Amino acid sequence: MVVKRVLALAGSAVLAASLAACGGDDDGGGDEGGTGLGQEWILGTTDTVSAVDPAGSYDLGSSTLQYALYEQLLTVSAGSDTPEGDAAESCEYDDPQTLTCTLREGVTFANGNELTSSDVKYSFERNIAIADPNGASVLYGSIADSDDEGNLSVNPDAIETPDDQTVVFHLNQPDTTFQFILTHASASIVDEETYPEDDILPNEQAVGSGPYALEEYEHGQRALMVANEEYTGNRSSQSDRIQVNYYKQTSGLKSATENGDVQVAWRSLSPTELNELDQNPDTEVVRGEGAEIRYWVWQFSNDAAKDEATRQAVAQIFDREAVAERAYDGTVDPLYSMVPPGFAGQVDAFQDEYGQPSVQEAQQLLNDAGIDTPVDLTIGYTPTHYGPNAVDEANELKRQLDESGLFNVTIDNLEWEQYQDEYKEGAYDLFMLGWFPDFPDADNYLSPFLVDGGFYANNYKNQRINQLVGEEQSTDDPSVREPAMEEIQQITAQDVSVMPSWVGQNVAVTAPGIEGIDATLDPAFIFRFWEVSYEG
Repeated sequence: MVVKRVLALAGSAVLAASLAACGGDDDGGGDEGGTGLGQEWILGTTDTVSAVDPAGSYDLGSSTLQYALYEQLLTVSAGSDTPEGDAAESCEYDDPQTLTCTLREGVTFANGNELTSSDVKYSFERNIAIADPNGASVLYGSIADSDDEGNLSVNPDAIETPDDQTVVFHLNQPDTTFQFILTHASASIVDEETYPEDDILPNEQAVGSGPYALEEYEHGQRALMVANEEYTGNRSSQSDRIQVNYYKQTSGLKSATENGDVQVAWRSLSPTELNELDQNPDTEVVRGEGAEIRYWVWQFSNDAAKDEATRQAVAQIFDREAVAERAYDGTVDPLYSMVPPGFAGQVDAFQDEYGQPSVQEAQQLLNDAGIDTPVDLTIGYTPTHYGPNAVDEANELKRQLDESGLFNVTIDNLEWEQYQDEYKEGAYDLFMLGWFPDFPDADNYLSPFLVDGGFYANNYKNQRINQLVGEEQSTDDPSVREPAMEEIQQITAQDVSVMPSWVGQNVAVTAPGIEGIDATLDPAFIFRFWEVSYEG
């Protein structure tokens, strides 16, 4: 397959013309010369893509494409919380530190190259070695070496490939959650003949073995995917061609949805826009069970964050119910732990620790610590990546803190790609992030954030949390895991290294004729393109 750079294209009419040139019917409604699948359709989103290369990203916009373009060793089907085979026929623990995966026979990449155990080993070692600051190499501590600062490096003995179809992971500690990590988009398998060892592959050159292949890509504008004729897995595609259009503003996405220029809008229309589309007879708002959270992170390298009393005072003032109502029109629920309700081991630790918001109790915390008020704080957010209401949430937090008389807050913001770099460098004392689970287990809301500074490098470290994470990851026994995770949440509420804000649903807006959306709107936040069909 030849991957092409393209000029910006917008709108369904242009898409239809480009698809006809690729072999579709002149009217854009059939599949003559294609794979015999259903009608093409367009997904619109305000999400951004950091990198299509799985070694260069750890965000939902990127993983949304990656799940369609690549295979992982294991996957999680819609509505499930159990890993099952993808590129691997199976992965089985020989013991809590040894996981053996057997690949499916005959797996090939979209360019025709065979996918073997060597590609698997290369993919993981490459991710760890590149250690892109926007990547997810932090997930692979169980198969990497680590120095005193927590920096990971390749352990050449961690992955064994006795033959082309077998991969054996030798974990450096018992880790029963590692099977879940193999389902994540960052664990996508890449072609070692195509992907450079020490650099990120340009987005438009991406090639995987998933149900779709990337035909055309223009950053920030669109991605055109076509059914991968080399694909032999279990994810049966319903449509021959799918385009993703990227919008900077939700107003543009809403207009495109109303005008029929996109058939599915997914992430992130405002509550007001969703309510308006819900009243439109030509669109349907589909709400699924979600586990999206928003939270705030303290940067411990900054002076303002170093005082525990300062962090605790902010947590004591923070009114989540006001955020939910004033910033999100009541469409989200207050969150009192990094772990959302419904996960085993979840406790509302922040509610237990701080009770109702109280300026008086916050004042006492600061007085007892001898901290002069008002305390200057800089808080940061990104204006489009998390939707238009991020600014409303930031302003609501500023209002609460300023009106307490205990803080003097300055707000700043940057677009997503620069924001990721700046918050790690200490541009903000407190900054907003969002999270969608890598896999459906409470550990995924704890270990990525709390072990040795987390993926956002906030310089927080608590040895007891590290120990407890090791304990809960080393077994699948609920009587061991759940108490450990409960204690982790309690320590987090006391230390306030992070501050949970809200939990929301998984929502899409569809045009008439779209089928299969309901099944994919689950807490895993994997948009399963291959399960969606369109008969417009």
